[in-house]
Amino acid sequence: MGFDFTLPGLGKPESSRPKRVAEAIRHELSILLLQRVRDPRLREVTVTRVEVTADIKLARIYYTVARPEEAAQAEKGLAGAKGFFRTRIAKVLNLRYTPELIFYYDATYEETERLEKLFRQIAEERKTDDDPA
Repeated sequence: MGFDFTLPGLGKPESSRPKRVAEAIRHELSILLLQRVRDPRLREVTVTRVEVTADIKLARIYYTVARPEEAAQAEKGLAGAKGFFRTRIAKVLNLRYTPELIFYYDATYEETERLEKLFRQIAEERKTDDDPA
């Protein structure tokens, strides 16, 4: 008789430490972007979420900008400020190993807007099809 180790509740529980570190990084980056960064390309950048790997060696930072056409410039600015951000995070969080920062543009807002526009168009078409005018 063998044991089924795939049952829920068995095995090592997921650690909450990566989530806490991710939230601390998001908070610190938000403060740095608002108060310390002088690069004009980063004025409109907002950190939407941060995901940290289980070993805390890598942090994926998702950001958005006020005007989507400025996303390429913001990406260049973030790449240039990566070392500054990592140094400040290392000082504030006091971790044994400061995670590598990788920035990703978060197009969720634009995609949501596009889908809502499509749904509105479908609703309008249904209204015109239902009217016997």
